[in-house]
Amino acid sequence: MSAPPISPPAAAPAPAGAAPARLSRVARSPRTKLALLVVILGAAACSLLLWDPSAVLSGGLASAAPGIWRAPAFVGVYAVATVVFVPRPALNAAAGLLLGVQEGLLLAVLGTTLGAAAAFVLGRLLGRDALRPLLRGRVLTSLDRRFTEQGFRSVLLLRLFPGLPFQAGNYAAAFSGVRFNPFLAATALGVLPATAAYVVAAASAREPGSAAFLFSAGAIVLTGVLGLASVWRAARRRPAADPG
Repeated sequence: MSAPPISPPAAAPAPAGAAPARLSRVARSPRTKLALLVVILGAAACSLLLWDPSAVLSGGLASAAPGIWRAPAFVGVYAVATVVFVPRPALNAAAGLLLGVQEGLLLAVLGTTLGAAAAFVLGRLLGRDALRPLLRGRVLTSLDRRFTEQGFRSVLLLRLFPGLPFQAGNYAAAFSGVRFNPFLAATALGVLPATAAYVVAAASAREPGSAAFLFSAGAIVLTGVLGLASVWRAARRRPAADPG
């Protein structure tokens, strides 16, 4: 009589909670967080197809948020606009047109600082762990060490450097080791000169012959020239630095 067939041993059941634990690990992984950051920034950039923050600031905000709500609404829209990659010169010009020099400058700096804080938190929480292992080159390692050890000074120079995109500076600082408070203080101080130039120019645009307009317009032109000169110098140095 033939022996009964031997069935293969049954697979051990997966321990309870294994799938949720695996999903939790995937959700907390640096690559997943980086992908989420890319999605958020992409959606923020695409939102500009639906609204124009600079037009909101200079146009309908006064009627939509009258009285005491105008200043908080302006700061909030300005901060969101910096996160969605709206150029700050347009926002600063809107501040000057809508609010004048004193209030426009104050609220523009507040909006800039709040938007920088939001971008810093996003970059620090979602992108830093995935990108820090890529800081292996000598130049990147040196920059990261400088931001970590001299955070306030490094961010201040970053803000004062003409031609560097504001949003790029936010995420560069977030991916480095600079602390949050020095980053925020250096941002508020460093953006003050350029912000003042655009706000004053816009507020005094109705009097193009005034000293305020001429001075601020000259400061804007000088900043642009310095930015172009910096890009030109960097482009000339790059071929010399590459071997062969």
